[in-house]
Amino acid sequence: MNSVQDKKIEDLLREVSDPEIPVLTIMDMGVVREYELNENGKDLLIKITPTYSGCPAMDTIATDIKLKMDGAGYNTTVKLILSPAWTTDWITKEGREALEKYGIAAPLDETSDKLALIDGKRIVKCTNCGSTNTKLVSQFGSTACKALFQCEDCLEPFDYFKCLK
Repeated sequence: MNSVQDKKIEDLLREVSDPEIPVLTIMDMGVVREYELNENGKDLLIKITPTYSGCPAMDTIATDIKLKMDGAGYNTTVKLILSPAWTTDWITKEGREALEKYGIAAPLDETSDKLALIDGKRIVKCTNCGSTNTKLVSQFGSTACKALFQCEDCLEPFDYFKCLK
């Protein structure tokens, strides 16, 4: 594959936002698994993986990808890939930083996640003041992949993006 063409495709994909968390691109989320450009340089297959089975945003993401890429002159097909399953490990460092700035605590590692969500350990950092004096309010936040926490110091509620493996 041509590195100039790859860069163009990847730059265009970085312009497609996650509809549920608009400060993240689908590249930041790790939703784009791979793409294949036909020898003709026009037919483009993009493979995406949902953040969880039944994620309602996938149709919107697929449409947004097709509109963006077709608008750039490609004939785009978007294919949903379920295996391997998406994991929060696929969120980029830039994506994690964007989550925090937006007010959503980035996922912890798998062990820490269980300690916070099941054992009530105060290890999820408040996105407002940085305190770990936080408590779980609900296992489910604004979407199923997030939990709702509240800071006991500044009293602000915030979402925590659950670790998914």
